[in-house]
Amino acid sequence: MSATLRVPLPPEAAFRLFTARGERDWVPGWEPVFPVGAPDDTAPGTVWLTSSDGEETTWLVASRNFPRSVSYARITPGARAGTVTVALAAAEGGSEVTVTYDMTPLTPAAASALDEFVADYPSFIRSWERLIGAHLPA
Repeated sequence: MSATLRVPLPPEAAFRLFTARGERDWVPGWEPVFPVGAPDDTAPGTVWLTSSDGEETTWLVASRNFPRSVSYARITPGARAGTVTVALAAAEGGSEVTVTYDMTPLTPAAASALDEFVADYPSFIRSWERLIGAHLPA
């Protein structure tokens, strides 16, 4: 599933907003933990962990093409696994950012939860646009 949002920054500046450390600036409760030093959190192979709603997720930077795209593999044991790809393109007044989740449920219960996520995905991405907009100076 994919959805697009607009960010009033050029791709070179907007890219950081979609990194492990950059999301701390606008995602409430986002606290990635790096099990080993990670001076560049977008370097392919970089790993970090997150915890949310009682679930632990392991993330891995799969690929990076600064400032055009970054792709992450993610696994939430017993729930889901897949990739998240963020593609940025210059647009009038900033960037157009397309976020694509390609997830596989790992259990029948996880399949139901993933179906709900898919149904709510457009509003989920619109919430990103609002949160980022509230973070940026006017």
